[in-house]
Amino acid sequence: MTQKTHHVAEKKKQVAKQIQKLILEYPIIAAVNMENLPAPQLQQMKAQLRGKIVLAMTKRRIMKHAIEGVKDKKQNIELIEPHLKGMPALIFTKENPFSLFKTLKKSKTSAPAKAGQTAPSDIKVPKGPTGFAPGPVIGELAQLKIKAGVENGKVVIKEDSIMVKAGEKIPAKAAEILTRLGIHPMEVGLNVTAVYEGGNIFTASVLDIDETKFQSDLEKAATWAFNLAVESAYPTKETMNTLIAKAFNDAKAIGLSQNIIDEGIIDELLGKAERSALSVKSTANIETAVKPKEAPKKETPQEKKEEKPVETPKEQSKPEVKTEEKKDIPKEKKEEKVLEEENAIMEEETKLEKEAAKPKIEAPVEKEVEKAVKEEEEKQLENERIEKEKEFEKIEKEKTNAPKDETDKRVEEMVAKTKEFAESKTINAEKIVEEASKSAAKEMAKDKPKKEKKKEQAEVEKLAQELLKKGTLRK
Repeated sequence: MTQKTHHVAEKKKQVAKQIQKLILEYPIIAAVNMENLPAPQLQQMKAQLRGKIVLAMTKRRIMKHAIEGVKDKKQNIELIEPHLKGMPALIFTKENPFSLFKTLKKSKTSAPAKAGQTAPSDIKVPKGPTGFAPGPVIGELAQLKIKAGVENGKVVIKEDSIMVKAGEKIPAKAAEILTRLGIHPMEVGLNVTAVYEGGNIFTASVLDIDETKFQSDLEKAATWAFNLAVESAYPTKETMNTLIAKAFNDAKAIGLSQNIIDEGIIDELLGKAERSALSVKSTANIETAVKPKEAPKKETPQEKKEEKPVETPKEQSKPEVKTEEKKDIPKEKKEEKVLEEENAIMEEETKLEKEAAKPKIEAPVEKEVEKAVKEEEEKQLENERIEKEKEFEKIEKEKTNAPKDETDKRVEEMVAKTKEFAESKTINAEKIVEEASKSAAKEMAKDKPKKEKKKEQAEVEKLAQELLKKGTLRK
């Protein structure tokens, strides 16, 4: 029995060797399907991808023969053979498999559907007016389960309809209507079926990634990981600041809840206490009494005049003004001032008694404190009033017991004699002068110095002369 041998053309051997060389040279190998790809689109895609990929197109059998020849040199390269479908081709590149798939997907263009092609997705016919004139086309659309009517002389599709579902073969009539409607549902390009990298096979379903969704998933995963690390108090470079802030806030919350006095939360504790006090005051309708102000002391006109010219500083001027007042104010003025101060104290006591008589709603503690303050003020005012009364009595006593000097005595004697003269008693100026001379002689007889005696005698004679001038005395 003779064994059959197959003769392989030298050209095919060279193609197989070239594919084996590319398989060993490039780390990324992709199997693509070029079925239904028109030549113009293929040439356009080759121009766009020049320098990025190497495209090898040949028969499936030659590709498998080349892969079998290098399977001992390239790990698991034979796993790509089942993905050589349709009109297969091999792409060799050094780009990432996901980046390659994205590049090939973007390079695809839309094309009209052909009879017998498989719908890549649901082929949808939108509602709205068409360019068709009324006629048999309405029946053709009805056969494809598309509702249509006539409006303004044109065929109008009344609602959105699915003509061919994903994965179904496109009927010839459907392909014709889609082309007439200007709908191009097919995508023309290199359809990647699988990619080989480092002994692994990535299918199209794995490589076709929604970048927006993938980015959202990554952010969500990072957020969950961060939250887990914070909740479990796992310190990392990213979570350290958050963990410290969390610890501080927890400690602060405990301090506020347990009223622990600390430098960092003392302001919050005081604010909390104030709010509680205001809440209690509002709930219990508590009124707080204001301490009465002391009545200002009245100043006499003489005091005001004396204070105006004083320009010295307060510390130095106060004692000087007081001493001058004590020296210069007459006893009658001093007595009036004491009486005025006493009256002011009595008015203040009356005012306090009236305020105490008013009904007030106060807390027990505040009421006791207020009562004690009022008693202390009344006691102080009473002591001041007693002191003023003693001072007034002292002034009266001094006024009554004050010793009279000799001149006053003489004046009183002369006034008495003047009264006698006014009552038509036998007395005249010569007699007054004579008696004054006698009294002067008596004084001279005492042990007083001569100068003082002469001075007093001169004053008496002067006073007598003045009385004569005024007509009070007669010669």
